[in-house]
Amino acid sequence: MKLVKTLPALLLGLTLSAQALAADYPTKPVTAVVPFPAGGSTDSIARAIAPTFQATLGQPLIVDNRPGATGAIGATLVKRAAPDGYTIMVASIGVYSVNPLLQKRIQYDPSKDFDLLTVAVRAPNVLVASDNVKANSVKELIDHLKKNPNKVSFATSGAGSSDHLTTALFWQQTGTSGLHVPYKGGAPAINDLLGGHADVSFQNINAVIQHIKAGKMRALAITGNKRSPLLPDVPTLAEAGAPGVDVYSWQGIAAPKGLPADVKSKLHSTIVKALNEPALKSNLEAQGFEVVANSPEEFTKFQAEELARWRVVIEKGNIGLE
Repeated sequence: MKLVKTLPALLLGLTLSAQALAADYPTKPVTAVVPFPAGGSTDSIARAIAPTFQATLGQPLIVDNRPGATGAIGATLVKRAAPDGYTIMVASIGVYSVNPLLQKRIQYDPSKDFDLLTVAVRAPNVLVASDNVKANSVKELIDHLKKNPNKVSFATSGAGSSDHLTTALFWQQTGTSGLHVPYKGGAPAINDLLGGHADVSFQNINAVIQHIKAGKMRALAITGNKRSPLLPDVPTLAEAGAPGVDVYSWQGIAAPKGLPADVKSKLHSTIVKALNEPALKSNLEAQGFEVVANSPEEFTKFQAEELARWRVVIEKGNIGLE
C-alpha cells in the first residue's frame, strides 16, 4: 500500500525534474551533426545558424561532420544520441526521403527515429548543358534525347542523389532516356561538365550559378515551381514544356526522437530566428536558397509526401545504388 502511495509522488518528482532541466536548457554546447563533408550546402546551413545559438541560448553550436553512406552514418549516430536537445542533425533530402528507399541495411527510419524540427531552406535544381549538346531549349534537348536514346550523358553527384532522382523523373515525364554517370559529389560532376566530358546535368543552382553567368554552361530550365530571381530569364521546366518535374533540394533539421516539449520549442524558435535574421536571409537568397523555416508539423507532413513521391520514381525507374 505504501508503494502504491509513493509511486505517484515519484512520478511527479521525475516530471518536475524534467521540467526544471528543460527550463535550464542549454547548459552546455549543442552539437549539430552534418552527415556530409565540410564545405557543402548542408554544412554551410549548419554553420550559418551557429551565431544565433550563441546569442540567443548562451551556448555555442558546434558542427560535427560525419560523412559516409550518403548521410546514413551520421543519421544513425544522431538516432542513437540522447534526446536531450544537445544533439541535432542538419541534413538534406537524401537522408530524410531517399536513403530508406535505396539502402537495404539502413539502420535508421527518418519517419520514426527523429523529432523533425524544420525544413530550413530549399533551392531548385537547374538543368544545364555543356557545349557537347547543341540544344538551346528543353524542347530541343527532348528531341535530341529521343533521336539518341541512352547516348547523352547525365552527370550527377551520385546514385540516389537529388540530381539523380531529378534526372530519372525528367526521363519518366518526357518519355526519354539517357546515360546516367554518377560522380562522387557535385564538384567532380561540374568539373567534367565544364571540361566537356559530360553532356547534361541537374545541379543545385547555388553550385553552378557562377558558371552560368560566366557563359561556361547553358541553363535550359529551373526545376522549381517558379523562376529563380538569380536567373529570371530561364523558364521553369513546366513553362518549357516538361511539366511534373518540380523538384527542390532541401535541408532539414531534426533531433533524436523524444525531446522534452520545452526543449523542442526552444530549439525550433532559435533555428527559425536564425534563418530569418535579415543579413543571413539576404545572403542565403543571394546564393539561390529560399528560407522555409516551417513548423515541426509541416516538416513531418512534407517528409512523408517526399518519401511517397520518390518511392514511385525509384520503383518506376528500377533505381538502385550503382
